[in-house]
Amino acid sequence: MSETSRFRSLEGGHGALKGAQTAWDMLSEEQMQKHITTGCEELDAILGGGIHCKEVTEVGGVPGIGKTQLGIQLAVNVQIPVECGGLGGKAIYIDTEGSFMVERAHQIAEGCISDLLDNTAHRLKDFPACPEILQPNSFLANIFYFRICSYTEQIATINYLEKFLEEQKDVKIIVVDSITFHFRQDFDDLALRTRVLGGMSLKLMRFAKKYSLAVVLLNQVTTKFVEGSFHLTLALGDTWSHACTNRIILYWNGNDRHAYIDKSPSLRSATAPFLITGKVYEVTRVI
Repeated sequence: MSETSRFRSLEGGHGALKGAQTAWDMLSEEQMQKHITTGCEELDAILGGGIHCKEVTEVGGVPGIGKTQLGIQLAVNVQIPVECGGLGGKAIYIDTEGSFMVERAHQIAEGCISDLLDNTAHRLKDFPACPEILQPNSFLANIFYFRICSYTEQIATINYLEKFLEEQKDVKIIVVDSITFHFRQDFDDLALRTRVLGGMSLKLMRFAKKYSLAVVLLNQVTTKFVEGSFHLTLALGDTWSHACTNRIILYWNGNDRHAYIDKSPSLRSATAPFLITGKVYEVTRVI
């Protein structure tokens, strides 16, 4: 087929415009966008309500800053019943480093339930099924856990997710902890690594849009030599910079933890303090 014929074919069949939508539709979708609370009012505020569904959010920071804690927290918080202002969804947790602790998830679920009973008891009295739902074991049963031990397993798992999501319609968040671990450890061909990770990020973006869920990618930090000194930067640096919609950096300021919005097309750069409490459960809180 000649170039002219191809263009005429597309023009006549509107092939190129098949997925088009109006700017008004886009604005309406954005205004109706659902969020998953982080558990921290101040962090939710700078995020416009919490972690956005239909988007990919990267969370990076040094070891011990609270990345895995936030990932587990989101896997629990996504299950907050609709009657209490949540999504009533389920979570997929892809663990590449062995950081996920089921005991911690149980503690966080207990804390989430305690908060709900304290703050939304007036709503729950009209929903007799809620006491059965608001049990730690019910929360754990709605977190689908995948332990990944190599980059080949990670690729295979991401490829399998679409079939899994078709079967599990209620999944509203995918957490990958961490997205780059095996690719930094085991992958020597940098050009191939970039292409594989790029393809993986595109699939995750497509899942976020197609299934109206949030994708949260936890990432490590590394050092980069710039203008005569070393600086901390997220793993894979510029090659990974377009893989997410939003990027949040967790960092220390003295003895205090802070979260900074480093990149977002819709949110302004802002910083929020948070801490991890030493109560029965650990949860991100406002300082």
